[in-house]
Amino acid sequence: MMNYGVIQPNNVLRASTREQLHGVWKKMAFTFFVAFLIHIPLYISTILNQLYTEVAVFSITYAALAIIYMVIGGPFYLGFAGYFLKRIRGEDICTKNIFDGFKRFSHSFVLMLLTYIFTFLWTLILIIPGIIKSLSYSMAFFILYDNPEMEPRQALKESCRMMKGYRGKLFCLELSFIGWLLLGILTLGIGWLWLYPYMYMSIANFYENLKTNQKDKLIEGHIEKGQNFA
Repeated sequence: MMNYGVIQPNNVLRASTREQLHGVWKKMAFTFFVAFLIHIPLYISTILNQLYTEVAVFSITYAALAIIYMVIGGPFYLGFAGYFLKRIRGEDICTKNIFDGFKRFSHSFVLMLLTYIFTFLWTLILIIPGIIKSLSYSMAFFILYDNPEMEPRQALKESCRMMKGYRGKLFCLELSFIGWLLLGILTLGIGWLWLYPYMYMSIANFYENLKTNQKDKLIEGHIEKGQNFA
């Protein structure tokens, strides 16, 4: 079992993820298939809008669906954050867990909206600052899941604090899946149903590792201060 109290190399995070996926690969692939089915109307609308740009009804339908999926995106992100953390922490999981974010619809929606706005504004400056900020905000939904009382903007600030000094590490972790994503094209995207659980649970493990390590350091700091005071 991985020691979350010590910052682990990315290859250890991935290896631990593969162990945690043992016995639930099919279940998680099915969960991502359900998520894919939910988004089919948007995919079809996007294709039709690009093929028939002169047809107003397709443009209007695409715009309407894009807004709807943007609204429900936050709850789904929160649901998936909880879904993966449950598995990491040894709790039972089921497909319906990805809908749990709708129980906290307003907070998850606002968090997604703020993430989009702030990332977009940073991207207007340059692409690189936008990428850096997206990495800084990447832990926000995990944080919101663990702290239901926290305000969305607070979750973003906490994510930035947590990721300070670790953005490059997360970027390398995400980059390590590029080859698998490209290979997934050869299976017409079917292989992605197994890849996405591997990829996103690795990121969830990254969060759990970072959170536990920083918590342990904070406790150690308080103990040292207490000893010095004595």
